[in-house]
Amino acid sequence: MTVENFKKDILPIKNKLYRFALRIVKNTVEAEDIVQETFLKLWAKKDSLQELRNVEAFAMTMTRNLCLDKLKAKYSKNLELEQATLNTTDDNPHQKMDIKDTLENVHQIIDQLPEQQRIVIQLRDIEHCDFDEIAEVTQLSLNNIRVILSRARKKVRDTLLKRQSYEFSSN
Repeated sequence: MTVENFKKDILPIKNKLYRFALRIVKNTVEAEDIVQETFLKLWAKKDSLQELRNVEAFAMTMTRNLCLDKLKAKYSKNLELEQATLNTTDDNPHQKMDIKDTLENVHQIIDQLPEQQRIVIQLRDIEHCDFDEIAEVTQLSLNNIRVILSRARKKVRDTLLKRQSYEFSSN
């Protein structure tokens, strides 16, 4: 693909990619960065783009994945914030340790969920996205999202209760 073809075929979807990224990450600077990164990745793949059936769909998927990566990075920062909060509370040491262990367990359980459940629970319960935003990011129906979220929460709750009861019985 030549520079002229790239400008003619790919650059016109910039605004669509930007609106999509902005809707997901809710930050204009991050959305601009994501679109820029998408274009860099598309340019790096310029020789294989002609083989794709729908370059725009490929670009949208790439943008969505970069947005999810950005949200995951924020999620990691949220964990750091939780740790800092734990360190500044005046609770007794046993209470702090229990809270820390529970948070650690919940995050481990979420990390072990199937990908769809992990993404939906992260977007809804950690990033506080509404169902329409989750539907746009995941390309799932609202009913499907509700089912996946319910199953993910149940799995987290059940696994956490099993771990806690196991820890309690072994003490």
